[in-house]
Amino acid sequence: MHDIVRPSDSASHIRIGVNIKRARLTFDGAAVFDGLDFSLEGGLCTCLLGPSGVGKTTLLRLIAGLAEPEPPTQLSAEDGRPLQGRVAYMAQQDLLLPWLGALDNVLVGSRLRGEKIGPALIDRARGLLDKVGLGDRLRAKPAELSGGMRQRVALARTLMEDRPIVLMDEPFSALDAITRLRLQEMAARLLTGRTVLLVTHDPLEALRLGHRIHVMAGQPAGIGPAIVPSGPPPRAPDDPALLARQAELLRQLAS
Repeated sequence: MHDIVRPSDSASHIRIGVNIKRARLTFDGAAVFDGLDFSLEGGLCTCLLGPSGVGKTTLLRLIAGLAEPEPPTQLSAEDGRPLQGRVAYMAQQDLLLPWLGALDNVLVGSRLRGEKIGPALIDRARGLLDKVGLGDRLRAKPAELSGGMRQRVALARTLMEDRPIVLMDEPFSALDAITRLRLQEMAARLLTGRTVLLVTHDPLEALRLGHRIHVMAGQPAGIGPAIVPSGPPPRAPDDPALLARQAELLRQLAS
């Protein structure tokens, strides 16, 4: 189960940087990456923008161990330990199991690993659902929840995995504007201290949530220099400076 946990536990204090060097990966004979260098700074949220099909999701899958890189790719954590078992993945779709209630969906990773579901795990899951505002919907099945509620369950399930590195693939793109803003703020708060890579098509979302923002473009894909917004996330969506940066990013993406 590739999904992420409680902001108060020990994992939130582990700030693990990730380095990708000379990454190469081909698909149908075409190089998606060839000599790609990229780094995630430990404990910060890095946002990745770029056109559809450029390779953003492929990069997430490579870091998560779901895509097989080709030589001479080097993928490593800054502390020298393997990445395996320390990465959580939150997909664009909520991927909730329709026959399970919210609480059991949050616990599904533990069940798949064969862990004993005792009072401590149940209390953690309940606490996370309470943090995302669903403490009163523990038994509600996905069909009984709105799109925003389902994404909140998915966020709680991701946090339940307690991983220091979190990969998010457009997790809020299918939501209405108000729900998206609220979940962005919630995610920024709950993921504080994690090393996060968030793929998005929305420049304003990147500017609200990212400590660092990069644009991926080209074929094979390259990644541009970091854009560093001022102030800590989540930033106000109506900040004039933020809106001016959004216009710059839109021009950069269009070109």
